[in-house]
Amino acid sequence: MPIFANQETNQFHLQGRNVSYIFTILKNGHPGHLYYGKKIRHRDDFSHLLQLPSEPLGNMCFPYEGDQLFSLEFLKQEFPVYGTSDFREPAVVVKHANGSRTSGFVYQSHRIEKGKPSLEGLPGVYAHSDEEAETLIVTLHDGVADVGLELLYTVFHERDAVIRSSRIVNHGEESITVERLLSASVDFPDQDYDFLHLNGAWIREGHVEKTALRKGLQSIDSKKGVSSSKHNPFFALCSKASTEDAGEVYGFSLVYSGNFFGGVEVDAHDVSRAMIGINPFGFEWRLEKGESLQSPEAVMVYSDEGLGGMSAAFHELYRTRLARGEWRDRERPVLINNWEATYFDFHEDKLLDIAGEAADLGIELFVLDDGWFEGRNHDTSSLGDWTPDKRKLPRGLDGLREGMPAHQGFGIWVEPEMISVKSSLYEEHPDWVLGVEDRPLSHGRNQFILDLSRDDVVEHLYRVLSNVFSSADIMYVKWDMNRNMTEVGSREHLQGEVAHRYVLGLYSLLERLTKAFPHILFESCASGGNRFDPGMLHYMPQTWTSDNTDAVERLKIQWGTSLVYPLSSMGAHVSNSPNHQTGRSTPIETRFHTAMFGAFGYELDATALSQEEKEAVREQVTFFKANRRLIQFGSFHRLVSPFEGSDAAWMVSDGNEAILAFYRVLAKPNPSLMRVRMRGLDPDGLYELKGSGTRYYGDELMSVGFLIPPFFSGTVRTENTVMTGDFQSAIWKFEKVGDAR
Repeated sequence: MPIFANQETNQFHLQGRNVSYIFTILKNGHPGHLYYGKKIRHRDDFSHLLQLPSEPLGNMCFPYEGDQLFSLEFLKQEFPVYGTSDFREPAVVVKHANGSRTSGFVYQSHRIEKGKPSLEGLPGVYAHSDEEAETLIVTLHDGVADVGLELLYTVFHERDAVIRSSRIVNHGEESITVERLLSASVDFPDQDYDFLHLNGAWIREGHVEKTALRKGLQSIDSKKGVSSSKHNPFFALCSKASTEDAGEVYGFSLVYSGNFFGGVEVDAHDVSRAMIGINPFGFEWRLEKGESLQSPEAVMVYSDEGLGGMSAAFHELYRTRLARGEWRDRERPVLINNWEATYFDFHEDKLLDIAGEAADLGIELFVLDDGWFEGRNHDTSSLGDWTPDKRKLPRGLDGLREGMPAHQGFGIWVEPEMISVKSSLYEEHPDWVLGVEDRPLSHGRNQFILDLSRDDVVEHLYRVLSNVFSSADIMYVKWDMNRNMTEVGSREHLQGEVAHRYVLGLYSLLERLTKAFPHILFESCASGGNRFDPGMLHYMPQTWTSDNTDAVERLKIQWGTSLVYPLSSMGAHVSNSPNHQTGRSTPIETRFHTAMFGAFGYELDATALSQEEKEAVREQVTFFKANRRLIQFGSFHRLVSPFEGSDAAWMVSDGNEAILAFYRVLAKPNPSLMRVRMRGLDPDGLYELKGSGTRYYGDELMSVGFLIPPFFSGTVRTENTVMTGDFQSAIWKFEKVGDAR
């Protein structure tokens, strides 16, 4: 029984596998926070956890006349409001008909349901059966405004995640405007944490940044209309002593693909308020009588086994209870994409040559990228007109597919949310462009955005895309979005609602398409990782992690992204050298050793490879196919951080097999010997290093470490020398062959 509700004390205790989350109803009816952390045993009364002052508080405001011990500015709360003695960041702000923003949501009732309900119009984590999870729904009510507020909490019996969201309902006669509705707020007892998040930019996504909490507000957000490469919708609070495999960590991840806000406010009493949800900047949502607004889900993960434990919880949850459909548990095909091979300059014959050569190398899927539709010879035209260009593809998509090897899959690129001024669609529907009336439009990549807050636009896209996806034997779709939102406005809605309505329109379109085409493997892309978030993973089980395919930079990008997202969700390709984004030249082995830890493929012209390179690719594809179930669905462990030096290491394991990868970015003169401590092995297991016959016990590999074979020392190279020069790497496969028992 993961949820305990004590009606007499008005206390609620949520228990996961290793986590407890406890809150109460304060004497003013507001929910107050008591505890979040390592699982503790249940008891009938947790009143002793409520921290009240023993002496009168100074210079504060108090809800009750004569009571100077009860102030919301001092108490830890569960879903705080502004204006009734708490001056910290609120979780909800409602503007009433009289212009007031003061609310008072007090406890009314609660109910506990088996399983996990889905959210209307929004993606979310799900339960396979009602027996694996329970959901608590607490109903609060503002009697003055006649507005209801529901707080939803789900816990799984065998997981360490608490999933939260909120829903506001207007029961009153007058309309209200919701200016802020976050998904979760948690008051921690002190500020002894580091604030960790992922920042970046285009082709530099997922970089890890960690700073100590300080007084005031520290936050990350997006105002770009997408979750953004600037900040991923995730942050973690890490105890000062935490590492990859030890210490307490609290992770917060938002299942949403639009503007978001996440942050921590430390007050004068060292309380740290962590918050995450839709960005309140520019947001307003009008509710008439009977209407409601649902927030996205916030997934909160607790770990007492460091960042690695947090990541393991997120990976397993998102891979098996967020991603859906036929491809969730299927091994992903090895693909080749023609973008960096041809860009816009191609013809059917060239594509068939690439596809045929790739098939000979064992590559299972050919993906036709941008430029296949009529008039698309550069990035200034034709978005919106999804008709094959007969000058490039005289037989259309179906004819191209027929010319490919029969055993090879076929995929295409689309960017359906966008429109070019030079297009038939724009000539017919200029009013469908997202924009503010009477103001000029800013362009990005010479294109504009279709207004998906409009039902007619969503319906048009569903019809057009259904025709495209049905026109050939298509098994894969790369869904791109190559610009952020500017001049966010609409002719049909309140301007403060448009950005969120756009996201809801996108979700409704994806829901219909993924159900209509369940056999298609959809991959999300937004100029790479500009919209890599849990919301998109609900519809598309993998995302193009970055447009940067440089193997060295990808070490940082994939390391950071893996803090939250499983390898099966991270698109990663071997590309040309010198790299098109950085100009760096790296060995094809290093490019493979980086890209193989993800949804693997190639981004190059297979016909331009030398014979030696073709043999290398053939061996790489063979190795990956033999190990992809382990790579895509095993447990991933970060070992040596690329953010802390010139080396990096990580591994994947399922307990019986393991692959260890080591990378040396820059060579060192006369280098020292180095051991890497592995993780995720059976400590009593006996493991054999493939190709050597050498055997190790699991506890040795995890406690003593694996001795990296010799680097070039600057004198003589021998048959044992593994890495010479810059940008070198190596991988080792271990197999369990017995145990000590």
